[in-house]
Amino acid sequence: VGQVFRGTISDAADFDPTADAETLYNAMKGIGSDKEAILDLVTARSNAQRQEIIGAYKCSFGKDLIEDLKYELTGKFERLIVSLMRTPAYLDAKEIHDAVKGVGTNERCLIEILASRDNKQTQDMVAAYKDAYGRDMEEDIITDTSGHFKKMLVVLIQGTRDESGVVDADLVQQDAQDLYEAGEAQWGTDEAKFIMILGNRSVTHLRMVFDEYEKVAEMSIEDSIKNELSGDFERLMLAVVQCIRSVPMFFAKRLYKAMKGLGTADNTLIRIMISRSEIDMLDIRECFRLRYEKSLYNMIKDDTSGDYKRTLLNLCGGDDDLAGEFFPEAAQIAYKMWELSAMTKVQLRPTIRPASDFDPAADAQALRKAMKGFGTDEDTIIDIVTQRSNAQRQEIRQTFKSLLGRNLMKDLKSELSKNLERLIIGLMMTPAEFDAKMMKKAIEGAGTDEHALIEILVTRSNEEIQAMNSAYQSAYNTSLEEDIQSDTSGHFCRILVSLVQGAREEGQADLERADADAQELANACNGESDDMEMKFMSILCTRSFPHLRRVFQEFVRHTNKDIEQIIKKEMSGDVKHAFYAIGKMQYLISCIYSGLGTDDRALIRIMVSRSEIDLFNIRKEFKEAHDVSLHEFIQGDTSGDYRKTLLILCGGED
Repeated sequence: VGQVFRGTISDAADFDPTADAETLYNAMKGIGSDKEAILDLVTARSNAQRQEIIGAYKCSFGKDLIEDLKYELTGKFERLIVSLMRTPAYLDAKEIHDAVKGVGTNERCLIEILASRDNKQTQDMVAAYKDAYGRDMEEDIITDTSGHFKKMLVVLIQGTRDESGVVDADLVQQDAQDLYEAGEAQWGTDEAKFIMILGNRSVTHLRMVFDEYEKVAEMSIEDSIKNELSGDFERLMLAVVQCIRSVPMFFAKRLYKAMKGLGTADNTLIRIMISRSEIDMLDIRECFRLRYEKSLYNMIKDDTSGDYKRTLLNLCGGDDDLAGEFFPEAAQIAYKMWELSAMTKVQLRPTIRPASDFDPAADAQALRKAMKGFGTDEDTIIDIVTQRSNAQRQEIRQTFKSLLGRNLMKDLKSELSKNLERLIIGLMMTPAEFDAKMMKKAIEGAGTDEHALIEILVTRSNEEIQAMNSAYQSAYNTSLEEDIQSDTSGHFCRILVSLVQGAREEGQADLERADADAQELANACNGESDDMEMKFMSILCTRSFPHLRRVFQEFVRHTNKDIEQIIKKEMSGDVKHAFYAIGKMQYLISCIYSGLGTDDRALIRIMVSRSEIDLFNIRKEFKEAHDVSLHEFIQGDTSGDYRKTLLILCGGED
C-alpha cells in the first residue's frame, strides 16, 4: 500500500556518515560529554542513516558507538538515545524480551506492540528476536502467558493478517453475525470466534464488520468486548479493535496514559515516540489534539525535563495548540467518533439490584440491634444497606419508624462517623434528597464546588432534576434556583439556571434541524465571544442529547474543527467546564466521572448516585481511562469500613 509519509523524522539531505561519526566521537571525548550535540545530531537523522553512522564510527575509531553512548550517558536520556540507534525490528524485539524475561510479565507492553504492528514489522521483529537472543519469541511468550490471552498473542505473532485489500460483502455480513452470536447473543462467550476473526481479517474488512456489527447488536464492538471479556484478554482485544479503527488514535491514548497521573511511564513514552517518529507521528499529534485538552508537545514539555525532554520534543516536531484546522484524516476520525456515539445504544448496567426475599421488618430489627447498647456492629449495617435497592431502603426507613418509633437516619448519624457516615446516609436517602443535599453542599461554604454542580445538572434527566428541586425546597425552605443565582454569576449562572429548569428536549435527533443548529454554532464562532456563549447555551442547554451528538457531528463538517476544541480554546473558567461536560456527556456519562483523585465527596456522590443506574459502565470506562480498575483504585486509596462499603457498591474487580 502506498503509505503517505506522516512522520516527523526523515532522511537528512547532504548526509555524511563519517563526518557525523566524528562529531559524535568529539562530543564524547574528554571529561563529560556534549549531550546537546549528541541529541541534535541523532534526532536529525533517519534510522537508516543512524545505522550507517554506527558502521562509519567502527571504521574510523575501531569502537562500538552504542557501547560508547551507554558509557557516556545515564538514566532515561541514555535509554532514549541508545534506543534511537537500534533498528526498529531490534527495538521491538528487545522490548518484548524485556517484557517476558524476569519476574512478572509486562502484559501492557506485549499488547501495545503486537496489536499495532503490521505483518512485515511483526515478521522482522520475530527474526530480530531470534538473531539477538538465539531463542524463539513465540515459545518465550507461550511460556509466559496463558489462556485466551496467550492464543491471541500467538495469532498476532504469525504476522499473517490478510493485507490483500479485497473485501467480500457477504463475508462482512457473516463475520458480524458470527461475532454477535459468539458474544452478546448467548450466555458465555465463544472466544475462539473473536480470536479468529479479529486476528486474521484485513483492516478494511474489519472496519466494515464493525459498522455492520453496530447495526446487528445496537452497540459498538468495543462495548461488547467490555461486557463479554475480562482481564488482559479484554485489554488485548480492545487494543486490536482500536488499532483496526485508527492506529494513531491508539497511540495517542497510550501516550496520554503514560504521562497523566503520578509519575511518567518513561519506557512507554520512549518506545512510542521512537517507533512512530518515521511513520505516523503527525497523525498521532492530531488525534491527541482531538481527544485531550493539551497538545502532545505541551504535555511532554510539562511532564519531562532536561536533555531527555529536548530529545522527545525533537521527535514530536511541532506544537499543535497553535494550529486550528484538522488534517483530513483527523476530521474523518472526529466525524466518525460523533457518528459512533450517535448510533450506539449504551446498555446501562447497575451494580446494585433489589434483594429477592426482602423483609423490611426483619431488616429494621437487625439494624436496631446493630446500634443498640455499647459499640456499633458496622458489618451488619453495611451488609443490609448495600444489599438492598434504594426503594427497599425507603421501606426500611418507614418500617423502622412504624415498629420502633425511632428515626433511622438520626440513629445512623449518631453511630457512624466521617466518610462511612456520609456514604451510608447517602445510600439511605432517596435519590432526590441525596441530589439536593449534594447541591446544597456544593453551593454553601467558602468556595463553590462548580464541578459538582455541573456534574449533577448535566447527568440527571428532567424528571430527576424536578424531583431534586422539590426535595431541595422541602429540605432547606428555599428554591435551588435562587441559591444558584445568589452563589454564581455571569454566563455560568445562566447556564446553571437553564439546566435546573429540567426542561431539556427529550427524544431522537432531527437531522435537518441538527444541520441548522451546527450552522448556527459555526456562525457564532466567528462573532463576539459574548454572543457566542449565549448562542452555545441556547443550543447546548436545550436540545436532547441524541440530537446534540448529530449537531456536533455536523459541526465538524461545517468548520473542519471539533466542538470540544472550540470550547477549550474560546471559552474559559466555569463556562468552559459546563459546556465541555455537556459535550462529553455525548460520549458517555461515564467520561465525566474519571476525574477522581480521592476527592471523597465526588467518590461518594458517584458511587451512591450511579450504583443502580450505570456503575458497571462507569467501571469499564474508568479502567480504560486509567489503566487500573475502579476496584483497585478504591482498594489502594481508602480504608476500613468505608472501603469495604465502596467495594461492595463497586461490585466487581474487572
